[in-house]
Amino acid sequence: MTTRVKVEDPSVLAGSRGDNRRELILEAFHDCIIRNGYSSTTLRDVARKAGMTASHLLYYFSGKDAILAHYFNVVSQRIIERINSFRKASPAQQVDYLADLFFAGKGIANSETGFMLECFGVAVHDRQLHAEKSALDLFCKNYLEELFRQAGCKPAEASDHAEVAYALLIGLRTAAYFDGWLDLLQARRLFHASVLEMADFK
Repeated sequence: MTTRVKVEDPSVLAGSRGDNRRELILEAFHDCIIRNGYSSTTLRDVARKAGMTASHLLYYFSGKDAILAHYFNVVSQRIIERINSFRKASPAQQVDYLADLFFAGKGIANSETGFMLECFGVAVHDRQLHAEKSALDLFCKNYLEELFRQAGCKPAEASDHAEVAYALLIGLRTAAYFDGWLDLLQARRLFHASVLEMADFK
């Protein structure tokens, strides 16, 4: 899996110059953020990386915040699609798939985690990004609550478990990004074992 977000399948983009340009901008934006961080990245940096002028870039996006919001939305939608794709599996299998999605390089690459953490920081003061992050959080918690209900938990218990499981997911994924002592394999093991212990998954 690449570390860059693709807006759509390349074959779909073949006839759309505007979509191709937007994809180039998103890829350039990703690379600049990973290299320099959000606050140190300028529109000129992104435009240069995408092979265009800053004024040309503004034809496709209204500014740096708009690119960030669009990128975050693309990544969020991909996470949602992946989670929806394994809803029909058994609860225990879904825990496996969820752990793989976030910790085994089968969905969220390490560079994308860094990018998402940059987004979370900006979301503290940006209304649109705050709303989009909140929507992703709510989707994930609702999914986890449903998963615990499938495992036989009562509604209140399932809701509590979902909150704890999501906190573990975000916390361990963040720790694996920042802390040298915790690698992704260890983080996956801790998340997987903890979620399985919360309910009798079969």
